[in-house]
Amino acid sequence: MNTKRHPRMTATATAAEFLMASRQCEIRNLEYFLQMGRLVQSVGNLVHGLQRERGATNLYLGSGCQRFARERTAMVKENDQLAATFRQALADIQEDLTTHPVSSPLLGHIASALHSLDQLPGLRQRVNDQEASVSEATEWFCDSIHQLITVVFEAAETVAEPSIAGLLVAMVHVMNGKEYCGQERAAGSAGFSSGHFDNALSRRMMHLVEAQERCFEVFVGFASEESLSLWQALRAHPRELEIERMRQMAVSVGPYKSLDKDMADRWFNLMTERMDDLKKIEDSVESAFHHRCVERYTEARHSLAHQETLLASLEQRHASTTPVLVVCDNGVEVGAADAWAGEGVGQQSGRSIFDLVQEQTRRLRQMSEELQSAKEALEDRRTQEKAVLLLMEHRNISNDEAHRLLRKLAMDQGKRLPEVARALVSMAGVLS
Repeated sequence: MNTKRHPRMTATATAAEFLMASRQCEIRNLEYFLQMGRLVQSVGNLVHGLQRERGATNLYLGSGCQRFARERTAMVKENDQLAATFRQALADIQEDLTTHPVSSPLLGHIASALHSLDQLPGLRQRVNDQEASVSEATEWFCDSIHQLITVVFEAAETVAEPSIAGLLVAMVHVMNGKEYCGQERAAGSAGFSSGHFDNALSRRMMHLVEAQERCFEVFVGFASEESLSLWQALRAHPRELEIERMRQMAVSVGPYKSLDKDMADRWFNLMTERMDDLKKIEDSVESAFHHRCVERYTEARHSLAHQETLLASLEQRHASTTPVLVVCDNGVEVGAADAWAGEGVGQQSGRSIFDLVQEQTRRLRQMSEELQSAKEALEDRRTQEKAVLLLMEHRNISNDEAHRLLRKLAMDQGKRLPEVARALVSMAGVLS
């Protein structure tokens, strides 16, 4: 056995160096999310533009290309610019995205979103040539919008700062709620314009209303004060009562009772106004996200500068040989020789560094605990989507039917929706 001692390293890692590295890492993460803010903003604007184009395209095709031609042309031009802004924001952050330890799903959904946007010119041409159906165009827009919203969702998964993560959770859920609102606008327009709602369309309307409510319930739990005020103003708007009355017609008149087809325009306009107000709420959340990133970045920079100054002054003090006893957070007693073993670190210096390390540890632990609720909201959404996909596959049912079945299971068992979803996902191996 080789018992030869290795020579002692002259350069050893110190607590101070790793303490500074921890702060610097935090600052790099905040810089990353400052840049991410531009990408999130561009995604929100592009999603809103595509939702508007989807509505105009549906009306254009549904009228035999007689209506909304001019409006649709203007929207196409605006969305080309929004897509270019999104691509530029991606280009500006591409290096950070590919070198920062982000999640693989985030990069995958960015790739999917870009692939969808590459197909947009072809779809538009088929619409112009009247070769695309309303359902085909709607499905493309819904899928592409979903991919873009999921980019924000996956970005929120990578945040380590609780207040920033919470605002991104609010952003994802108001974007999702607005998307369900857009889909409800399309479903209602189809029913009112045809003069009746069959049972399947009525059930879809109910599903979309419930889906919106679930999204906005989570949004309220993480939203900023300004966005909450805007949300309360939206709920109190007289328009909401009229929308609710028309919803009741859609789900109660039955397939054999006719409706005034002129109601379609009123419905479309009301829901468009509602979506525009939801976009204002979304913009408010995005603004709060940006301001919080700037605040946290400034705080972290000041904290780093303070620590650098303090550690520099400690290095100038003479090392002390007076024995000390250090009691760590976990109650373990550490002798002086072990506690201050770092080369060139004396008692006074070591005690101060130890205090800084303990302060950093407590702060990070508190951040981790606060972050948990945001992560749980994201995980609940992910798990519910997995459960819905499982039900669709194994029951051979539609997305709406799977959501409805999941809600029924939760009510029958007296459990929360996320709990039932987690139980289903855990059974995935048995079902396959």
